[in-house]
Amino acid sequence: MDYKGIAQQAAQDILGYNQDTSGWKVVKSSKKITVYSKPSKKFHGNLYRVEGIIQESTSKLSDFLYKPEIRITWDKSLKVYNMIHKIDSETCICHAITQSFAMGSISPRDFIDVVYFKRYEGNVNVISSKSVDFPGYPQTSNYIRGFNHACGFICSPLQDNPAHSKLVMFIQTEMRGKLSPSIVEATMPSNLVSLILNARDGIKAYKAASGCGYQKGSQSLRKKK
Repeated sequence: MDYKGIAQQAAQDILGYNQDTSGWKVVKSSKKITVYSKPSKKFHGNLYRVEGIIQESTSKLSDFLYKPEIRITWDKSLKVYNMIHKIDSETCICHAITQSFAMGSISPRDFIDVVYFKRYEGNVNVISSKSVDFPGYPQTSNYIRGFNHACGFICSPLQDNPAHSKLVMFIQTEMRGKLSPSIVEATMPSNLVSLILNARDGIKAYKAASGCGYQKGSQSLRKKK
């Protein structure tokens, strides 16, 4: 399987979604975070777009979002998030197990995703992911195996304050199982707002814990990809 090619295509899909201004409708707005949705062209469900501002530079925010060992510390939607295979300095395979949500009506899922980091002109960073099959990690009876079509983050500096970043997130996830689509549609917007809020809180805590060593630590993490 051409994991690198799949990863690169997912990044292009994310950039395409970001440029597409048609058909989006606001489904939730809270605490300066806005969630939009439109029908996905990949499956019978929704593509979600989430926008918010993070008080951190784009380069530091990107490392914070990308590294599995950091993400598991702040993303409360996950109970497991591990890199299981490194492809190159930009690309890896990760295994995620989610928490249950919607008051337990949506049970934990697991996902095997190829995750890709790419820096573009203008200090725009894209972190994309897409579900793949990977040897040694077949579906088990413990969890329903979900599927992520092209998902990811776009981090870019604010024009009027480059020390802060605009974060745009795209999600189009097949939960699978016997879930009613209405349950997913009713709960997903709030969960996506929570994810951005968790990122805001997490990066504040990470900076406080790291102190002036934050940037150095971030760079060393990238070398270990």
